[in-house]
Amino acid sequence: MVSIAFYVMNSKGLYTLRSFIEKFGSSTICYVVCSKDKGLEYDAYEDIKNISINNNIEFYDRLQFDENSKADFTGVKFAIGWRWLIENKKNLIVFHDSLLPKYRGFSPLVNSLINKESQGGVTALFAEDRYDEGKIIDQKSISFSYPLKIEQAIQQIQPLYFELVRDTYIKLKNEKSLISSAQDHENASYSCWLDEQDYFIDWSWSAEKIKLFVDAVGFPYGCAKAILKEQIIIFREVAIMAEVLIEGRQRHLGKVIFNEDNVPVVVCCSGLLKLNRITDIHGNDISINFRSRFQ
Repeated sequence: MVSIAFYVMNSKGLYTLRSFIEKFGSSTICYVVCSKDKGLEYDAYEDIKNISINNNIEFYDRLQFDENSKADFTGVKFAIGWRWLIENKKNLIVFHDSLLPKYRGFSPLVNSLINKESQGGVTALFAEDRYDEGKIIDQKSISFSYPLKIEQAIQQIQPLYFELVRDTYIKLKNEKSLISSAQDHENASYSCWLDEQDYFIDWSWSAEKIKLFVDAVGFPYGCAKAILKEQIIIFREVAIMAEVLIEGRQRHLGKVIFNEDNVPVVVCCSGLLKLNRITDIHGNDISINFRSRFQ
């Protein structure tokens, strides 16, 4: 019997853990490690904890977990949505939401949506000292159709995680070796981690890119932001408007130029952006003065 440990976070980790238990039961899962994520409005931490406890699985919070306490664990570890290096890399399989070697690193799904990639996916790979450089066990892909919000993309990509975990587990259960292949490192690209500053809109972008950005960092992430008169404004719903010729355009980026049915329209580097829904930091809908300029 193959013993399994899960290092999981967020809704993708929850989906995979729940699906694994539904398919195979919980008896082979020795323990689950999870961590809270302050960068998400919904991080699935409590649900992951509850499903583990309700199925008699040892549950550990990352901050209280001692990796050395599991030094004698000889099973296979699955890491999904995990952000930290796991010291003992023996039999550690990482599941990464990009088609490696593209988008190694952090927030690959967010960055691929901002770049309007036509295809995304999940890669199962062996862990190495340098993140996301290990040999690839398997990949599954999905086509993206825009407009596409990050919440929708997560829902579309979640099943791929479980399919890869399922297929890998069945091979291990049947005592088959996992065939893997080296990545083409020359074609690698890297996706950087995001902090609070990265959620602020760059008004030198086109209206199309800002629309992609707003959709890519929405719920469950922190949402796109801008400053207006020293107040943080949250961008919930935006739309691209028909272009007009604006004299001295570069001097007026971020300004409201029209008010369509009490909805502000803002000047971008190219194109116009209609702000269908903006709120304060508490989620309260707000309206703004016509003579407004976002920073």
